[in-house]
Amino acid sequence: MISRRDFLQVGMAASALYGTSGFGNWARLAAQQALTQDQLLEFDTFGNVSLIHVTDIHAQLKPVYFREPSVNLGVGENKGVVPHITGADFRKLYGIEDGSPSHYALSSGDFAALAAQYGRVGGLDRVATVINSIRADRPDALLLDGGDTWHGSYTCLQTQGQDMVNVMNALKPDAMTFHWEFTLGSDRVNEIVEGLPFAALGQNIFDAEWDEPAELFPPYEFFERGGTKIAVIGQAFPYMPIANPGWMFPEYSFGIRDEHMAEMVEEVRSQGAEVVVVLSHNGFDVDKKMASVVPGIDVILSGHTHDALPEPVVVGDTIVVASGSHGKFVSRVDLDVRDGRMMGYRHKLIPIFSDVIAPDAEIAALIDEQRAPYEAEMSEVIGQTDTTLYRRGNFNGTWDDLICDALLSERDAQIAMSPGVRWGASMIPGQDITREDIFNVTSMTYPNAYRTEMTGEFIKVILEDVADNIFNPDPYYQQGGDMVRIGGMGYQIDINKPQGERISGMTLLSSGEPIDPAKNYTVAGWASVNEGTEGPPIWDVVESHIKKLGTVTAGDHDNVKVVVD
Repeated sequence: MISRRDFLQVGMAASALYGTSGFGNWARLAAQQALTQDQLLEFDTFGNVSLIHVTDIHAQLKPVYFREPSVNLGVGENKGVVPHITGADFRKLYGIEDGSPSHYALSSGDFAALAAQYGRVGGLDRVATVINSIRADRPDALLLDGGDTWHGSYTCLQTQGQDMVNVMNALKPDAMTFHWEFTLGSDRVNEIVEGLPFAALGQNIFDAEWDEPAELFPPYEFFERGGTKIAVIGQAFPYMPIANPGWMFPEYSFGIRDEHMAEMVEEVRSQGAEVVVVLSHNGFDVDKKMASVVPGIDVILSGHTHDALPEPVVVGDTIVVASGSHGKFVSRVDLDVRDGRMMGYRHKLIPIFSDVIAPDAEIAALIDEQRAPYEAEMSEVIGQTDTTLYRRGNFNGTWDDLICDALLSERDAQIAMSPGVRWGASMIPGQDITREDIFNVTSMTYPNAYRTEMTGEFIKVILEDVADNIFNPDPYYQQGGDMVRIGGMGYQIDINKPQGERISGMTLLSSGEPIDPAKNYTVAGWASVNEGTEGPPIWDVVESHIKKLGTVTAGDHDNVKVVVD
């Protein structure tokens, strides 16, 4: 007798064989072949339930460039498995032809050349076209937003998220969950959520004072679709007060709360749920672990770590779906639900090539309406770039190298620190850098660029702490983004060592001298979680620096030496 797990895996293989799983026929198109919208949207409808997943849009209303990471290291059980496989190894794993559209969409190699060929990605007016196409085929499809939606752009910051709320409401989601949204402050979040026409879910969002579920964020919502009772359970980012300023949302507490998740799964099953979907902002490795310890989850729609995977990962009886970020992809997942259980699925990761997919006219007009009051200031040209500017990667990105250089220069510091956040659009050589481009990588509600003194010992403590957030073998202890970016200093990191022993060889680049644990150094940084941090906003610091440079040349820094074995 075949097990359910084997059935799912066989179903996946069969779907892939006929080109209806993974990323579909577009993955096999050679670079010289023209893509069409019909090819991108083609789907062999399956079963009786459809899920549409978007996540980590980071307030990008318009098409952008977005480079996938070239370095994404896994540790422990996640070493050498997706999403911790990149570049040529990733392309080989999925049979992706070099130079093809899928190479450009899913991998970092030859990014600038392929970006010039295939163009920008995303744009919520194009996302709307994809959603409308799926709904035309499956009118009762569920649209689920994984969070990090009301954060990450100039207009979103200026409107306190209202631009994104207006546009997303027009797309008519059925539910969402949260992370960076809370950095608008709990008063503003509460105000928006109270007016949302769809479910705002978070089984792990608790009232901090009473240690009980927060009333404004129900744990789950039921939907009747395709003759099936579906439960969608929300899972907000677990580490809000660690990764972001807890003083901005003091009445709420978070955490993984997998025991409570298990209770919620049992509760919805007892109320007749035939399919349980978790709409998660845990991050992919955390979601895999949750799937392994919480029974009864059919689908986890994963967010936070910005991974884009052309096929779901099967963990026990659960499929885990990763849909990328910045509006670059939409996932469609069709489920065959019979006799009160999920019997199989079909999946497609749909890339939003903005030159191929026609914009939805109504959403395009709404987007332009949100942007119009700010267009003149946003579009002012600050400088140019002659190299690719990107952020993703465990240790460095050229955007953050540029930000660190700006902090060193504008704040007269010996060492600079920039947070290892994953959000932020990329740029390709020859582009003008506008004020909007700067805000796409700096816009947050705690932007002050501090200047302070730190001992060498304290700097090492910071690096060790962040490294453990990323490289702790237990995913439940991975609480951060990527490694804090460092300017003016070099170091070596051994990712397999225990906490406190990963960082060595710290050197001040200006003199070549080793960092003295007892000596004070002038350090500039931004995005401190401490209340009352003083200093100019980081976007002003970066703008001033770029104006002085005129043309930005941001080569890859080699100040971090990584030991992986």
